[in-house]
Order: sequence, then structure tokens, then C-alpha cells
Amino acid sequence: MTITDVSPATRARWLAVSSVAVGTFTVVTSEMLPVGLLTSIAATLEVSDGTAGLMMSAPGLVAAVSAPVLALTARRLDRRAILIGLMALLAVANLVGAFATGYPVILAARVLTGVSIGGFWAFAAGLGTRLVPERSVGRATSIILAGVSVASVLGVPAATFVSSFAGWRSAFAAMGVVALALAAVLYATLPPLPGQAPARTPGSRRGWLSGPLRTVLVMTVLVVSGHFAAYTYVRPFLEQVSHAGPALVSTILLMYGAAGVAGNFAAGAWAARNPKPVLIALAALIALATAALASIGLPLVVLLVWGFGYGGVGVTLQLWIMRSGGGELGTALFVGAFNVSIALGAFAGGRVVDGVSISAVMWLGSGLAVLTAVVAGIWGRSRTSGS
Repeated sequence: MTITDVSPATRARWLAVSSVAVGTFTVVTSEMLPVGLLTSIAATLEVSDGTAGLMMSAPGLVAAVSAPVLALTARRLDRRAILIGLMALLAVANLVGAFATGYPVILAARVLTGVSIGGFWAFAAGLGTRLVPERSVGRATSIILAGVSVASVLGVPAATFVSSFAGWRSAFAAMGVVALALAAVLYATLPPLPGQAPARTPGSRRGWLSGPLRTVLVMTVLVVSGHFAAYTYVRPFLEQVSHAGPALVSTILLMYGAAGVAGNFAAGAWAARNPKPVLIALAALIALATAALASIGLPLVVLLVWGFGYGGVGVTLQLWIMRSGGGELGTALFVGAFNVSIALGAFAGGRVVDGVSISAVMWLGSGLAVLTAVVAGIWGRSRTSGS
């Protein structure tokens, strides 16, 4: 975004938006770290791949609880102080993970990561209305939420790339340093953001639990659970089934990330008009890609399709949520559903990997993506233009 030839006040507002966007990128990247490092962490800490997958389940479950709890209990507190505190907590969690000597220690660190993820994402998503003029709220919100989508598709490849040179601990340490630096940036760029008293408008409680919102939450659970059931174990799959070496795995995941970024911005443009058909198309791409990966094992082409499909899921669901109403509590419920789905997917995938096979988990992901498309087609008829 160009911020030249604008007033200092306007520039400061957009710097604040940008810093929050980097914050959402950082918390979600930290959440995704174990995906590309799973094999190495499991070997170092002497646990199975399925057990190591709990490092994804733990923060997802904690984030699912912390998002609505913090939205309710901390709504009167300054959002600036909350975001800075949560980013500092994330720095501590990542640094503890980098120096963990045993699996229980790193799992405890991942619990702290979950608190930061849930709270930061829930509060950050709605800050556009408080940082920029009303006419720019849509643009600011898109930038902030893009941090989540881009992190989901770039965080894993970046961590995998770093770990291929310096080991998995270096990836955790790097994210710890980034989070610590970002806490300082948030302190410098965010204005005071006083908390707000709970809204008491008639029907407000019904709004954030409306039919359209419930439908989006169901679709979130299905598509995100399916994705992470498969994607959490993509590195072991590439190594064991596709016989890809570390360098090729890193290259494939980086290209997956690039396809995901393209999917993110393409879906954002399309879903702004009507998110329903976009989500159906994205779910279909994920279903086809995961099924093809299990059947014919062409990792590069298939993962490009998968990356493009999942890259657009986050922004599409966010736009659908915004049109379903619900305010900050509705956003917190969406964050909770998204993160508990990550946990459920990683847990279910681990049980399939340990109990059936590494290829079977791809079929699980494909099946849940198909179910998502069906739900969107049948029950996604509710209006998506807001209340």
C-alpha cells in the first residue's frame, strides 16, 4: 500500500493496521510451526509422528477457549495493552519451545501459544473500525485478516526452509525473536484503544448466534478439520510415500505457499461479491487434490492445487462471517471454531496415521472437504449480505 503524500495522522493509522496484520501473521505462523518440523521434532524428542501432532492440537484447543473467554472478560481493557501482552507471551512460548529438552516442556509451551493465538486473533479482527475512517474499514479489515491467510500458507514453508539449514529449534527461536520485536512495534504504532462496555441492544444475543453464523461455523469445522487432518502429516507423507528428500520437501512446500497466496487474493476478490460459490469451489479443489495425492502421488502439481484451494478458505469464511453479523463475539466464536478444528483435525489425523496408514489420512481430508461443499450448497442459502 502506498502511504506517500498523505498526512502524518493517516500514515500513522495505516502503520497501525500494518503492524496488527504482521501480528496476525506471527501468531498463526507460530501455531503452524510443527507442521513442517514434525518429523525432526518427533525424532529429537523420541515420540511418534502421531504423538508429535498433539503440538498442533494443544494450541488449537486452548485458542478455541481463550478467544471467547478473553472477548467476554477483557472487553473493558485497552486493546493496545492486550495485544502487546499477548505478543510478549507468544515470544516466551516460542523461546521455551526452542530450548525444550523433553516433549512435556514443548507441549506446555504450545499451550501458552494457544492463549496468545486465540486472544490476538479475536481482538485484532475487528480493529479496522477503530484504526481508520469508516470509508476505509473494509480495506483495513482485509489487510489485517490477510495476515491469517498468508501465515497459513507461508508459515510452514518458511519454517521448514529455516530448519533445513539450522534445525527445527532455530525455527522456534526465530519466531520468538520476531514476536518480541513485534511487541515493541505494536507499542510504538498502536494508539490507545480503550475497552468498550457490552452492547445491550435488543436481539444482540440472537445476532451473533444467528442461522447464517451457525452455518458458517459448521463449514469452518468441516473444511479446517479436514485440511489439518491431512496437512499436519504432509511432510511424513512426502518422505515416506513420495520418497522426497529434505530439499525437495522444502521446495514443494514453498511452492504450495506461493499457490496459497494466489488463492488468498483471488478468493478474496471473488468472495467479496458472493462467498458461497467460492467456498464450494475451494472445498472441491481441496477434495480433488488430497484424493489425487493419496491415489497417484504427484506431490508438486497436486500440492499447488491444494495450496490454491486452502489459501482462499480463510478469507472466504471471514467475509461470510462479516456478512452474517455477530460483532466481536461472533468473530471470537469463529476464531474458536477455526482453532478447535485445527486441533480436531491434527488429532484425528494422528490416530489415522498411527492406526491405519499415512495415505489414509489424505482420504479423510478429501472426505471432509466434500462434506463442506455439500453443506455450503444445501444449507448455505441464508443471506450473506449482512443483517
